[in-house]
Amino acid sequence: ELVAQGNDVFLLNTACCNCYDSNKPVREDIGSELIKRIDDFNPEVIITFNHRIIEGGVSRQESVYKGLCVIDCDYVLIHDAARPVITPEIINRTIDMVKDKKAVCCVVKTVDTIKEVINGKIVNTIERSKLYNTQTPQAFEFQLIRSAHEQLIGQNFTDDAGLLEYLGTDVYIIDGDYRNIKITTQSDTELAQIYLK
Repeated sequence: ELVAQGNDVFLLNTACCNCYDSNKPVREDIGSELIKRIDDFNPEVIITFNHRIIEGGVSRQESVYKGLCVIDCDYVLIHDAARPVITPEIINRTIDMVKDKKAVCCVVKTVDTIKEVINGKIVNTIERSKLYNTQTPQAFEFQLIRSAHEQLIGQNFTDDAGLLEYLGTDVYIIDGDYRNIKITTQSDTELAQIYLK
């Protein structure tokens, strides 16, 4: 889906990493088709951070695990490239908190009323005060999240915090940003362009 949006989404995330002041390696998991297109990126965009690009897997969970298998560090931040409005400020706050809490997830409060529906009929209104929308980055003590992935290989978790929740490990929240949207439709792309101006 990122290829369909062109090079810009990938490069916007890359630009944010360029702004982050660290000599720690950044590993990016991307599909094989996008790897082939890297040489076609705008030559004016230069990746300045220490990075390594590897081919992702058939699922998000597999892609993350493949990345975890080629690095060794104390802590790891996992971020979806489909969220190009990420800021260095969010990255820095997440890094600060994970050193204390070991597992951290960026979230924003749910603002819509959420209905449970079965066979086209509303059966329940879910209590909104306890609901949060999950974002990335999510940050973890490295061995903690790698161990979770190894224990749950072959599953289909849609975010990494979910693996730890399933295993009974505490995951803490940190305020995200409503502008840190995930690009999945053309209207998302247009909204992200407004936020990035």
